[in-house]
Amino acid sequence: MFSSIVMAGFGLDILSAMTAVAATLGNVGPGLGLVGPAQNYSFISPAGKLLLTFLMLLGRLELYTVLVMFSPHFWKK
Repeated sequence: MFSSIVMAGFGLDILSAMTAVAATLGNVGPGLGLVGPAQNYSFISPAGKLLLTFLMLLGRLELYTVLVMFSPHFWKK
């Protein structure tokens, strides 16, 4: 939800922002609206692309694995 709000802050409408986040987090490809199957992600700002890239990594590496890697308890041993 937070990422969708951030993407909406980058100038996307709420439908495009939510589906862009869902598509990148789920690694499914196109979303709806401005990032639909007949469009692409080229108009998104570089900061927005970095956020979507991070979300793609979260989705690809599984969310829990990435969250564990960023937890301090994991690195104390």
